[in-house]
Amino acid sequence: MLVFFYSEKSGPARRMDSLLAHVERKERERLRVRRVNADRHPRLARKFSVERIPTLVFVKDQKAIDRIDGRASMPQIEKLLERNMPELQLA
Repeated sequence: MLVFFYSEKSGPARRMDSLLAHVERKERERLRVRRVNADRHPRLARKFSVERIPTLVFVKDQKAIDRIDGRASMPQIEKLLERNMPELQLA
């Protein structure tokens, strides 16, 4: 599962959300993306040590195993997913 921590006030988070929506549509059978508003859920953000918005956290078995802190491009998101879910067909 990919957890996307965002804030409604963050322009970079809005741009990343559109990139994630594209990936999510393409891989909806194999990838779950959960969006968490860090302003509304600060405890959850603290649990995953979110210090920058936006942040992507790849979670497996309820543990954070990989992440991108701050703004990310599509190639960076794809690398994160390839490292953790090599079976995805992102290209």
